[in-house]
Amino acid sequence: MTATTDAPRRRLADREGTLAWLFLMPSVVYILALVAVPFVLAVGLALSDVTAGDPSYDWVGLRNFRRIFDDPVFWQSLGNTFVFTLVSMVLIVVLGKVLANILVADFRGKWVVRFLVLLPWTTPVALSTISWLWMLDSIFSPIDWVLRKIGLLGGTSSNMYWLGEPVLAMASVIAVHVWRLTPLAAVIMVAGLVAIPRDLNEAARVDGAGYWRRMFEITVPLVLPVAAVAALFGAIFTFTDMAVVDVLTNGGPNNATQVLTSWAFFRGIDGGDVGQGAAIALFLFPLLLAAAIAILRAVRRMEVR
Repeated sequence: MTATTDAPRRRLADREGTLAWLFLMPSVVYILALVAVPFVLAVGLALSDVTAGDPSYDWVGLRNFRRIFDDPVFWQSLGNTFVFTLVSMVLIVVLGKVLANILVADFRGKWVVRFLVLLPWTTPVALSTISWLWMLDSIFSPIDWVLRKIGLLGGTSSNMYWLGEPVLAMASVIAVHVWRLTPLAAVIMVAGLVAIPRDLNEAARVDGAGYWRRMFEITVPLVLPVAAVAALFGAIFTFTDMAVVDVLTNGGPNNATQVLTSWAFFRGIDGGDVGQGAAIALFLFPLLLAAAIAILRAVRRMEVR
């Protein structure tokens, strides 16, 4: 009896195609439910005149997109999004590589350092950003107090107004976002550093190669594919993030830190124009798709070499 019941189970376990679909099914359902359905809904809303006050669906075609192109805040948000993403990506990749080297190093208290490095990524974004909101306050900022004590600020009443001036506001938003995402990039790059064979570094050290030569001729080329993946994740999280902007500046001053995601939220949710908010949000898809394809092609070329 046992042999007859175990035979079908073994046959099912040997069917790789069936098992593959069974294991993939939760991911497929997840993607369809949380990605495909909202995307189709956003396309439908972008082609309608749905508002918070009038939820009835009326087809308007490309009218929402034409209104977007005539909106100067949209173009300002688009430019801010590119600046925010590009600067953040460069800093995240560079600082992630530095932190990855620290995480793989062998020294006393390594686990405490690892905990402190990962803490910004594990802390809820709203909680951590509110902490930075206090640190960047125009009156009670401890950063201003430190700068004043070391003589970098002139008088006792002078302040930097981190979130009140356009350039400083954008720099503050980028700094907080980089602070949050650098640990994720560091963890991804740690996997690449650990995968490098020790024989290569030992052979280069025996041949007389110094630290910087080993870094740029061995470590960096071998870690580049992993760094590209970290850059891809950083681009996705940065391009689609509005939490830091919303908490710190709310898009101000004078829309100087407004990005596409925050402007879509303000127009669609706060402003009640759901159709136009959905149309603004749809601009994220082709831009992210192009960035993802470019980065993945670069990774493939690195792996072929």
